[in-house]
Amino acid sequence: MGIPKFFRWIGERYPLISNSVSSSLIPDFDNFYLDMNSIIHSCTHANQGGAKGVSDEEMFIKIFNYIEGLFLIIKPKKVFFMAIDGVAPRAKMNEQRSRRFKKVLEAEMESATFGSDPAAEQPFDSNCITPGTEFMEKLDQCLVYFINKKITEDKDWQDVKVIYSGYRTPGEGEHKILNYIRNIRSKPETSAHIRHCMYGLDADLIMLGLLSHEPHFSLLREVVTFSKSDLQKKKNIKSLIQEDFILFNLSLMREYLDLEFSSLKDAEYAENDIGYDLERILDDYILLCMLTGNDFMRHLPGVHVGESAISLLIGLYVDIRPKLGGYLHDCGSLDLERIQRFFRELSIIDVQLFQVAMDGTEWYEDFKLCLHQNDDEESVADRIVETRNKIVQQISTFARS
Repeated sequence: MGIPKFFRWIGERYPLISNSVSSSLIPDFDNFYLDMNSIIHSCTHANQGGAKGVSDEEMFIKIFNYIEGLFLIIKPKKVFFMAIDGVAPRAKMNEQRSRRFKKVLEAEMESATFGSDPAAEQPFDSNCITPGTEFMEKLDQCLVYFINKKITEDKDWQDVKVIYSGYRTPGEGEHKILNYIRNIRSKPETSAHIRHCMYGLDADLIMLGLLSHEPHFSLLREVVTFSKSDLQKKKNIKSLIQEDFILFNLSLMREYLDLEFSSLKDAEYAENDIGYDLERILDDYILLCMLTGNDFMRHLPGVHVGESAISLLIGLYVDIRPKLGGYLHDCGSLDLERIQRFFRELSIIDVQLFQVAMDGTEWYEDFKLCLHQNDDEESVADRIVETRNKIVQQISTFARS
């Protein structure tokens, strides 16, 4: 989940930060973290290689093989951390409940329309990948057995510290991983040059990686493809090959973002601004990205990644930041007064974008082509345009109030 289309936008905006694992020399990583829910979904969903007619035990074997394959790709030197989602925060639970009920309703509508039987086509219910279910309890026990077996028999696993955080520990897997990184970073004996790598499919892992403020951080994820040949290839999870994965270099992304906000270093901002701190700017950047999508709150309705919303937010932030007298975000707390001023400026742009999207000239001409040319239909079109203009006016009044 996370930010829709963000991985694609990042890859197009900063093309050098992503490399296929096969075409790049994989650097040495000290710590390797697995967001286990991504693996569980990949190995159990029918569209990812077959949960149809497959027993729980066969799914578990696929999960174990997948974990082994990822370990062999990265080969961590110090820590191997596996985290399964525990009980999520209330806001995330509400979002999950809404999404799952919607999925059931859509399946019922599809069944009524096309005469298909969703239960027959999808025997595995992905809702069971939830803390406290019988499926997760069984998987948890099998994972503990698998990990103990690997530590006992595999020398590579014996040479690293293996940590497993199951569903009984509250919090989402990626958040538990971030808490671990913060914990080891707070210890004085911890080196500042630890190289981290995290596996997962959610776009918000980029945000969490930046939020860690670690200088050496990378993300490993699968290449997202939709062709039949690739889906067929993924049916045999055991035969993991390196060409299936991409490595995102968040260290290089930090440098890209430093360039994005480099105008804030200029002397013209010196009088009104409080200085340039990349780490605090990254915190504000993460906050801006959260406006385009997140797992806990509704995103702004007129702000979409696919429509260059992040570039717009960055440009607005660079323009207004010197006037704010500080950052939007300060050590975990939001400055509500500065955020209100930012939203006030954003509302003006939002109305302008809405007016452009609903431009009356081209829209009205296209609409007339779809109608028979007579007085009654012409008057209907005129009334629709009039109603649309009233809506634009109401939104403008609301945004400026």
